[in-house]
Amino acid sequence: MRGADGYNESLFSTVRLEEFVPANHPLRPIRQWMNEALSQLDGKFSAMYEADVKGGRPSIAPEKLMRAMLLQVLYSVRSERQLVEQISYNLLFRWFVGLAIEDAVWNHSVFSKNRDRLIEHDVVTDLFNATVETARSRGLLSGEHFSVDGTLIQAWASHKSVRRKDGSDDDRPPEDWRGEPRSNDTHESKSDPEARLYRKSDAAPALPSYLGHVMTDNRHGLVVDVQASQSDGRAEREVAAQMVGDAARAAGRRITVGADKAYDTRGFVKACRENEVTPHVAQNLGRRGGSAIDGRTTRHGGYAVSQRRRKCIEQCFGWGKVVGTMRQVMLRGLDKVDQLFTLTMAAYNLTRLRSLAVVRPQGA
Repeated sequence: MRGADGYNESLFSTVRLEEFVPANHPLRPIRQWMNEALSQLDGKFSAMYEADVKGGRPSIAPEKLMRAMLLQVLYSVRSERQLVEQISYNLLFRWFVGLAIEDAVWNHSVFSKNRDRLIEHDVVTDLFNATVETARSRGLLSGEHFSVDGTLIQAWASHKSVRRKDGSDDDRPPEDWRGEPRSNDTHESKSDPEARLYRKSDAAPALPSYLGHVMTDNRHGLVVDVQASQSDGRAEREVAAQMVGDAARAAGRRITVGADKAYDTRGFVKACRENEVTPHVAQNLGRRGGSAIDGRTTRHGGYAVSQRRRKCIEQCFGWGKVVGTMRQVMLRGLDKVDQLFTLTMAAYNLTRLRSLAVVRPQGA
């Protein structure tokens, strides 16, 4: 018999959000790890709001904002307006964030108002460090074999916004720039002054951009250090040298670092060796003056292993630009770009941890 096309909505419902989410849903372990990390930040969250006037209206819980920001990366939600819309009717999103079915969703402007506060207290950095510590506690990090690399992050600015710093072309149309030589010394973007014209190869045009730098552990390709910087021809090697030095001091023993040909410079190799780090850098034999890497390094079997494993670092960049929002950020300013890049790498680590937990259960 044909059923009727209609329904009667009950006045009261006894169904819990927890019952809508399958027991094997991939967000379940991610939410558990996220909650453990956020519980460790309770003291910092309290300090963030100490300066607020007492007796005022309670703000949105920072834990809920952090979970919502993570969802935006995990589900490729382009804007915060779309994220708030999704949370309003998506039961899975409500469950992950920690909202009941009848709870009202906040306005999208809450993210903008709280972003500076989160940056000031390095909350996203602490969340990222918590994912690294989780990986370390589960035995997923080698702690001695690493890789470094950088990627281009297109800024939220166009060529038309790049004007002379002295204002001599303010009376010209924004489109009238073709054929005119431009450099970061004489020009800057009016939309995002901290962005720099940069390109990583001659096959691509120079765009207002930032650089994202990552260090991964070679065992499972998990990100252990992350930083965004202004685009510069030396920034990749300078930031990588800083990361390598920090990793060597934390390890307390000699470590290795794999890198591509762009890092085959005497300055970077010297910085590695001064920090008791073995530079497993790909040789750039076409470089003027020859490669900075010689037989002292290449004769060891570990060099070939590092050269194979270092390519896994491209996976986090690809994930961040395809799944995340790092291909072109919708934020302006280095601090905000760095926060988003760090959050994206934290989300990448959480997805990798979930996959590794299925393949390699804890204690196995």
